[in-house]
Amino acid sequence: MSYTSLTDLTDRYGERLLIDLTDRAEVASGVIDADVVDRALADADALIDGYLAARYVLPLAQTPDLVASLAQVITVWNLHVYEPNPKIEADYKAAIRSLEAISKGAIRLSVAGIEPAGDGGGGAVVTDRERPMTAANLKGFI
Repeated sequence: MSYTSLTDLTDRYGERLLIDLTDRAEVASGVIDADVVDRALADADALIDGYLAARYVLPLAQTPDLVASLAQVITVWNLHVYEPNPKIEADYKAAIRSLEAISKGAIRLSVAGIEPAGDGGGGAVVTDRERPMTAANLKGFI
């Protein structure tokens, strides 16, 4: 399951940009090359999974809107053969920062049925003997 789709990319970035980024044939066809997009989508999914695996059980039961948006940004950045424009570069760097924050737990995803992995900490730990209060051990305090 991919976190986003060609339709979502077209809605967000427009068909013209996707044609410019994917039509790599000797003679331009003027259409979006779905194979190129599929490769970029798979690369984006792999990158996202690498960050999410630190906190979540994969595959996710559903794709949160934040993850779909990050997948779109990363996919468009992946589609660039040459240097992307500054806006796309800035969006990509922000997406990576968001993934790092998700990985560290600073951003939590609300994914139904899947709990973030815990570190096993928490709860009370008793490390000393029981100390009953008696007249003998409270001598001088009473």
